[in-house]
Amino acid sequence: MASLSEQLSIIKRGTHELLLEQELIDKLKKGNPLRIKAGFDPTAPDLHLGHTVLLNKLRQFQQLGHHILFLIGDFTAMIGDPTGKNVTRQPLSREQVRDNAQSYQAQIFKILDPDLTEICFNSTWMDNMHAAQLIQLAATHTVARMLERDDFAKRYASNRPIAIHEFLYPLIQGHDSVAMRADVELGGTDQKFNLLMGRELQKHHSQPQQVVLTMPILEGTDGVQKMSKSLGNSIGIADQPNDMFGKIMSISDDLMWRYLELLSFKPMSEIQQWQQAVNEGENPRDIKIKLAMELITRFHSATAAEAAQQDFISRFSQNQIPDDLPQIQLQCDKGQLAIAYILKQAGLTASTSDALRMIKQGAVKIDGEKVSDKNMMLDAESEHVYQVGKRKFAKIALYNGFTYIKTPQ
Repeated sequence: MASLSEQLSIIKRGTHELLLEQELIDKLKKGNPLRIKAGFDPTAPDLHLGHTVLLNKLRQFQQLGHHILFLIGDFTAMIGDPTGKNVTRQPLSREQVRDNAQSYQAQIFKILDPDLTEICFNSTWMDNMHAAQLIQLAATHTVARMLERDDFAKRYASNRPIAIHEFLYPLIQGHDSVAMRADVELGGTDQKFNLLMGRELQKHHSQPQQVVLTMPILEGTDGVQKMSKSLGNSIGIADQPNDMFGKIMSISDDLMWRYLELLSFKPMSEIQQWQQAVNEGENPRDIKIKLAMELITRFHSATAAEAAQQDFISRFSQNQIPDDLPQIQLQCDKGQLAIAYILKQAGLTASTSDALRMIKQGAVKIDGEKVSDKNMMLDAESEHVYQVGKRKFAKIALYNGFTYIKTPQ
């Protein structure tokens, strides 16, 4: 069994915040398996790599001999939780929750050991809670306390509505910890308020308080916003191997190290050796290939990973242009267009600032030649193949006339 210092090193890898570390040390010193809780609302059927940040941490606890409690918030999913985007998440039907929960279970066992994972549903205890008990739960906290939650405070300050049932959500999540007698609860940084609610309610019920461990929110492939399918910057664990490989290769060199720390199962000592090699001149692309191979092997197979690597090499590393290359024409009012504007208008980057960032990182090419001048101007009546990152290509023609986009039929 790992020593106390080794356990702490593994547990703290990639962690944003650990509250309270001394309490965790005291729990670990007792030598008994800890009850490790993480809750997921089954609001969508598919998981992406951002979700696996928590799953990876659960796996680490599992390998250290602790008991994993994977909570599917089927009851709370039917209530609707504030998303942190100043709006109320729409509740789901029981049928939607059931279907999504089944999909979750099939996916999480690509990371967790099914024989050592206890799947829990908070409807187990919440369906049996009487109205009087729910009111008693609500009586444990004040409105002022609830408004300490950041998204509630912002909505209140801007006169945006907050429904009463939204105040119940963190209380129910905290009550889950009471019902499950959790020793440690994991969550994203945006869940800190709810995680701490569990500590307070456990204290209210004279239980030992859970340790709270928050994990970073993983940025998507754009390197800016949190990974989200709706933002188009996610890498789904059910994505096809070729798509997954290409998306991983498209991330920036800086973001690559964050992905390795949070998503890879390689020891940090090995990752640090790779970082040293890059500092000494090794191509970061080679490290991204290692990450892509590891993740595709995990979620598909080693054979699929090998095939995806060969496809990537043949299509991109050998400068082969994709068969479905979009053909785009852009209007030039003054006979020229700036490179950042072209990339944004063609949909190769999300914005001009994103285009400037990609140029700075050396991720933009015209006809295979790297662009280093962020102020480059392109003349009308020109046509070139533009490339951003490893996967985004377009043939763009500039001319004096109207703008339209044509993609191959």
